[in-house]
Order: sequence, then C-alpha cells, then structure tokens
Amino acid sequence: PAPWTALGLGAARVGDVIVQSLNGLRHILTGAIGAENLQGPIGIAQVSGETASQGLGSFITLIAVISTAIGLLNLFPIPVLDGGHVVAFVVEAVRGRPPSERALQFAMSIGLGLILLLMVFATYNDIMRMVS
Repeated sequence: PAPWTALGLGAARVGDVIVQSLNGLRHILTGAIGAENLQGPIGIAQVSGETASQGLGSFITLIAVISTAIGLLNLFPIPVLDGGHVVAFVVEAVRGRPPSERALQFAMSIGLGLILLLMVFATYNDIMRMVS
C-alpha cells in the first residue's frame, strides 16, 4: 500500500491492540477471564517462538502487539511508571506544591512492589503451565 495508507492501517492496528488490551484487563479484573491466563516472560518467549515459525510478518506483528501493550501498561497510574509520574505532576499542579520526597518514595516503593508481584505472578503462571 501507499505510505499514507500504510500509516493509517498501522494507526488503526495500534488502536485495535489498545482496545483489546484494555478489554483483556477488564475481563481479568471482573473475573470473566481467570488471572491464570496472564503470561509472563516464559509464556511470551514460547508464543514468540511459535509465531516466528509462522513467518517474519507474523513475528513482527507479535513484536508490535507486545510493544503496544507494554507502552499502554506504562501509562497506568502506578507510581513507578510514567502514568504515576503524570499523577504526581497533576497533584503538584492542584496543590501548588510537589508531594513530599517521603510520600513520593513511599508511593514508588508501593508501585514497584505491585509491578514485581505482577511479574512474579505471571512467571508463576508460566511455570505452572509448563509442569501441567
């Protein structure tokens, strides 16, 4: 396709991935999909290997989907992520002064703990899928 057409198709695909990622998260949070379906680095590596065997186009598409999903996750309002920094800036704008250093450090510790727990949980899911 022409460059402008390809750009439009790419933007539409990114939009689709964002919507699908948010729907998947909503389904996990509401219990419609079990959290055991969450994949970690081992599961992602397995899917990557399977997808790579289907051809370069499929593999590049998977990389784009993973990259978009990680970018979206980074915007969540969790203190250690970019979205958390945006929240801190909004708090500063509303209050007229930045949050205290102690409050920021506490929030960052909680955010980092949440992210680490998510990573451990996803890796645990991967291992359980391998042994069962």
